Amino acid sequence: MDTRRRHEEPHSPKPVVLITGCSTGGIGHALARAFAERKCRVVATSRSRKSMAELEHDHRFSLQELDVQSDESVRRVVDDVVDKFGRIDVLVNNAGVQCVGPLAEVPLSSIQNTFDTNVFGSLRMVQAVAPHMATKKRGKIVNIGSVAALASGPWSGTYTSSKAALHALTDTLRLELGHFGIDVVNVVPGAIESNIGDSAIANYNRMPELKLFKPFEAAIRDRAYFSQKSKKTPADEFAKHTVAAILKEKPPAWFSYGHYSTAMAIMYHLPISVRDFVLKKAMKG
Repeated sequence: MDTRRRHEEPHSPKPVVLITGCSTGGIGHALARAFAERKCRVVATSRSRKSMAELEHDHRFSLQELDVQSDESVRRVVDDVVDKFGRIDVLVNNAGVQCVGPLAEVPLSSIQNTFDTNVFGSLRMVQAVAPHMATKKRGKIVNIGSVAALASGPWSGTYTSSKAALHALTDTLRLELGHFGIDVVNVVPGAIESNIGDSAIANYNRMPELKLFKPFEAAIRDRAYFSQKSKKTPADEFAKHTVAAILKEKPPAWFSYGHYSTAMAIMYHLPISVRDFVLKKAMKG
């Protein structure tokens, strides 16, 4: 018998929820608290345990350091959670990075880093968790997309294309994994209060100085904070409604909430010429 295994209350009705990207000030942090309020066992993760310090001494949370870009890190955390709790009921792929800048000048390394986190990071988690859920014939996988992917404008093409790819992958996963009783949910936030603007500017400041698009630099920097202006939905409000939807016996395939959700959905269905006319205004800030 493997003495390392120490399943805690294997028949407990409390769902075991694994969330990536739970640093303080972000959507993942708010989702972790909202799941805990609903009596879930929450495994909150981020690249640095210190970034989740607020959750450290709360017994409702199990904290783990996890880098979604690392195969070894993903396997280690998933195996540890399954070893400790016996299952993973809900996986929330929230870890993500913003990247602003004109596509003709953004370093390919920055684009690759964005996709490796937002797209391949989510797939790493899915490929690690899905086999465990399949053996139980139940589970929920939640991918956090973005309404920005519905109408990709200037200066955020790297981010919006990564989220558009995640949306497409989510649609396929829903059909494929449904065979094993696994629900796949695409959560599409609107403008939600978070620290995403600060991280986007930090990444932008590490890029080489613009040449062709230097005259647009003010508008580019402004785009980083677009979702954090006056019209933004508090993260706790978003998390409360999102978690309620996820925990339904039959969760929706698509759930969108927050400022600009409706507006961006309308933009998606506009003729391209009209959409371009509206979005070109963003080029000048």
